[in-house]
Amino acid sequence: MAHSGQTSHAPGRDTAPRVAGLLLAAGAGRRLGGRPKALLPHSGGLLVEHAARVLRAGGCGPVYVVLGAAGERVREAAALPGCVLVDNPDWAAGMGSSLRAGLAAVSAEGAAGDGMEHGARAVLVSLVDQPGIGADAVARVRAAYRSPATLAAAAYEGRRGHPVLLGSAHWTGVAGSARADSGARGYLRERQEALTLVECADLADPSDIDTPDDLHRLR
Repeated sequence: MAHSGQTSHAPGRDTAPRVAGLLLAAGAGRRLGGRPKALLPHSGGLLVEHAARVLRAGGCGPVYVVLGAAGERVREAAALPGCVLVDNPDWAAGMGSSLRAGLAAVSAEGAAGDGMEHGARAVLVSLVDQPGIGADAVARVRAAYRSPATLAAAAYEGRRGHPVLLGSAHWTGVAGSARADSGARGYLRERQEALTLVECADLADPSDIDTPDDLHRLR
């Protein structure tokens, strides 16, 4: 179920394609001793707040945040103005379930609007546990949008990573193939010829926060 914050829509004169941000932040942080990553302190606030700001600063809007483990605690503790909060009751099944929940929420907003011209043409998917990926990388991948058929992903020295840009023509297929913790990996692998890789190693670090040894990446 999605709950909207103070999301505002661009004026009708804005002809730029709308790319929504989709932040996956539902994990329980099992390898961190049960500390949900969304609630980790970072940059003067919480990691989920930082990740949502990065998406907005990179030109995405609205930003959808998928919550699962400790979802109520995140709602109470995190300041996420303008974000659409999406509940994923199946978060324990893995990242694939969060991706499906987020895509369903974005699709529902487009269907409920005044036509697709007011809906998102694409979503840019990011993970809450990669604090080294900033707004510059988001903006660079977002700029790869060409049409609803666009598939693009950040690359780090040629290796595919996040964020990932999914044109709306792919949402149904991605949702149907997302399983466990694979997310869109299999879907993208099968469509490598259509996938644009956007090199971001010069301005971002894709290292994630998985174990206590990784906490030094937070500040």
